[in-house]
Amino acid sequence: MPDLQNDLILILDFGSQYTQLITRKVRETGVYSEIKPWFTSLEEIKKINPKGLILSGGPDSVYAVDAPHPDPGIFELHMPILGICYGLQLMVQHFDGSVQPASQREYGRAVLQVLDDSDIFAGVSSGSQVWMSHGDSVSQLPVGFTTFACTGNAPHVAIAHREKHLYGLQFHPEVVHTEQGSEVLRNFALNICHCKGDWTAENFIEKSVADIREKAGDEHVLCALSGGVDSVVAAALVFKAIGKKLHCVFVDTGLLRRNEAEEVSCRFGNFFGTGFTAVDAADRFVGKLNGIADPEKKRKIIGEEFIRVFEEQARKLPQVQFLVQGTLYPDVIESVSPTGGPSVTIKSHHNVGGLPGKMHLRLIEPLRDLFKDEVRQVGKALGLPAEIIGRHPFPGPGLAVRILGEITPERVAILQKADAIYIEELRRSGWYDKIWQAFAILLPVHTVGVMGDMRTYENAVAIRAVTSTDGMTADWGKLPYDLLGRISTRIINEVKGINRVVYDISSKPPATIEWE
Repeated sequence: MPDLQNDLILILDFGSQYTQLITRKVRETGVYSEIKPWFTSLEEIKKINPKGLILSGGPDSVYAVDAPHPDPGIFELHMPILGICYGLQLMVQHFDGSVQPASQREYGRAVLQVLDDSDIFAGVSSGSQVWMSHGDSVSQLPVGFTTFACTGNAPHVAIAHREKHLYGLQFHPEVVHTEQGSEVLRNFALNICHCKGDWTAENFIEKSVADIREKAGDEHVLCALSGGVDSVVAAALVFKAIGKKLHCVFVDTGLLRRNEAEEVSCRFGNFFGTGFTAVDAADRFVGKLNGIADPEKKRKIIGEEFIRVFEEQARKLPQVQFLVQGTLYPDVIESVSPTGGPSVTIKSHHNVGGLPGKMHLRLIEPLRDLFKDEVRQVGKALGLPAEIIGRHPFPGPGLAVRILGEITPERVAILQKADAIYIEELRRSGWYDKIWQAFAILLPVHTVGVMGDMRTYENAVAIRAVTSTDGMTADWGKLPYDLLGRISTRIINEVKGINRVVYDISSKPPATIEWE
């Protein structure tokens, strides 16, 4: 197994919403990467001992009075550094070049003109598309730097000081709109930083099992098991590490998909035996949400109630000091800045920003640094069944964040029926496995309709399907018209209380995948 600390690319976060995509793209090369805030000390960076640094983009101008600047000693570490957008401009400024407001700001697609296709641009075609997002540009290069690519609006879109192994890109190689961005990051990680590229699901499992054993010691561990891919993979990792000292608890919040409580209890009750407990807390959760419409309040109430249920269960078991959660990197990213840096909070996930301030259990989150597709790779390596690994993501707060407005048992039942029909039709048509995530949303809207020559004034439901690889970006699913028609007809005919179905064709960004 490789020593990940000696084969690692460290990313310093200056507040770009794309920072996490850099991490994701670097990992695709088989090289482990981590994010730290821009103010990480030089001593800590030396202790981490990465093979290379990447300076992310950010919303600031480098010449602004309060602009974030890292320890200048990073440029004397004699390791490869790649600056992206703001990171490029920091590098230019540090070495006494000039960065000024661009005569024409550039947001969107541009055509790359490659002037030198060696090292970091090896295999990158001139004329390929790149994604720009900047209002400032390099007006004068520092001494020792050369330009090796440009666009029609940016004369210094890619620069390098090869003797110092310093590279800068004005465009964003991490986003899908940059056609050969993955190749650029691969060249940096493997050819310039000389990483081995052998970070795999198997050695992640080996390291995680060792870490869990060290952290848990002789204590028993409680696992929040929802039945979704994240919690199941987390449980499988912990079970591999500590065996029968793991106690899995499934909580029926009353906000699950139709028949899900029975299916999860049957599947995992058989597998874990006495190590599995199902708790019926439907009345408790729905009662706590009575009269609550604000999505942030819903998430925080649900997060608090989950923890209280688990604490109650822990008191019934011997020596339980830890709670296992299937928290993923996107959960952390969207809830808070993942590193204490300046990134903007998108929403509080119930198991991150929604956790109560005081807890009597310490957390074990073995998947906290992974994206969804990486979790699936780990699950496959652990030998989990395909039907678990391939399940669509389901939010921890459940249908509470898919029922817009107030939560009532009646509204839950309506959405459960509509969602079950939608998923059934996707499976029947073969589209379920082509889609990253699909679900129905009950809207706080009543619309006029006609059924059997009678006027109706009932609920509208939206259906959503997206394609993605990591959940950080997503496109709306191009479902066939005839399939959409069948879904709409069945929902309206079979679910009393719904008389209109609409289809969400928003991408992420600017929308999020879930509505709340």
